[in-house]
Formats: sequence, C-alpha cells, structure tokens
Amino acid sequence: MKYVFDLERSAKGLRLNKFLHDLVFAEKRKLFLGNPERAMHGLSGEEKDIWRAMQDYGASFFCLEKLARTKGVSNPEMVAHFRGESLQEFLKTRRVPGAR
Repeated sequence: MKYVFDLERSAKGLRLNKFLHDLVFAEKRKLFLGNPERAMHGLSGEEKDIWRAMQDYGASFFCLEKLARTKGVSNPEMVAHFRGESLQEFLKTRRVPGAR
C-alpha cells in the first residue's frame, strides 16, 4: 500500500505547506492577493509552478484549504477541481438535494 502523504512527500512539501499554512494570517492573505509573486518569495521555481499539481506534490489538504479560503473557493469547488470535475459533476456524487 502506498500512502499519499508519506514522510518523503511531507519533507518535500514542507516549504510549500508552510507557505499555505501562513495564509491563516490576514496580512499573509492580503499580500498573496495583492502580490502573489512577493508572497511566494522563498519558494523554489518548481514550487511556484505547481499550483495545479499541489496535491500530487505533497501539499497538505488542510493547508490547501487555507489557500482556497484566501481565493474565495469553497471546499466542494476545491475537491471537484482535484477530481478533474466541474462543481455540478462533483455534487452529483454527494448527497446534496437537487444535485442529482
């Protein structure tokens, strides 16, 4: 069995996860929304280029939630994106009244 978030992946994603976790602070969210490149200072070029591959890279789901909140994206929208589905497609797989 292969774990999605093992020790190696955790270590690889440490800087990125710290960056995402810091979005709990209002000043970090404001900086990210106003000047993302400045906010990402300290991340490697690879880390800056992996926005669409963050989950595979090892970013913690809980830290990604902080990014989603900063961008105004709901959990269902974020999970749908991870699954490669539209929000409506994803909601059809949930027990959401009227979504099926």
